[in-house]
Amino acid sequence: MTASRAARMLAAALTLALLTACSAADVARWVPEVVATHPHDPTAFTQGLLFHEGRFYESTGLYGRSDVREVTVDGGAVVRARPLDAAFFAEGLARVGDRLLQLTYREGVAFVYDLETFEELERFAYEGEGWGLCFDGHELWMSDGSSRLQRRDPDTFELLGRVDVRLEGRPVERLNELECVGDHVVANVWLTTDLVRIVKSDGRVDAVVDAAALVPDDPAVRSDGNAVLNGVAHDPETGRWWLTGKLWPVLYEVRFGPAN
Repeated sequence: MTASRAARMLAAALTLALLTACSAADVARWVPEVVATHPHDPTAFTQGLLFHEGRFYESTGLYGRSDVREVTVDGGAVVRARPLDAAFFAEGLARVGDRLLQLTYREGVAFVYDLETFEELERFAYEGEGWGLCFDGHELWMSDGSSRLQRRDPDTFELLGRVDVRLEGRPVERLNELECVGDHVVANVWLTTDLVRIVKSDGRVDAVVDAAALVPDDPAVRSDGNAVLNGVAHDPETGRWWLTGKLWPVLYEVRFGPAN
């Protein structure tokens, strides 16, 4: 190897190291700061959560127990619910105008409901698993448990493209419940208590929220993999967030602040 080539290789290695360091430094580290706590149905196997006009809309899972429901914020009361057939395991939920779209886990069916009546309007078919879903005002974003997010047409559910999600250059597997906020998609990472904020344009994670402190000290929550987030909703007017999980008896109203 010539001296000039060695010098070029060293320069390239130093440049790569510098870029990696800059990328790592650009990832914000946050924790949730609890503003208030609200009751949450401890029998709800939460799969999707969204906030609209002072109410929550929630998708709950498990075969024979899945439904879509409207829930009050302060008391956590179920105002109305539409159960799914026992053959379906409900997953993520998104609102598109006056419609709700609800994914199913392995059944390859997305249900479309009227927002006001929960009447089923139509069904869309898709390949693979359905995990999380959110709408950014233009496109639907969908997760399937992998490190990729799918972009879908809100009217036809046609697949428009995919975005690979990376944290400091590494893929982020098990992306689950989603919330679309501006130029970002926020996802909880299944089997962890982390949330990641994903830049929609390139899939880069630019913030991580460590929500381990929120896990309730409850046997039903601490067992069978339920000590994870699985309900993420955002209020654009206040900038606050609501977080809960599978079988959690509490729903937290939070804001995000820097980790110490």
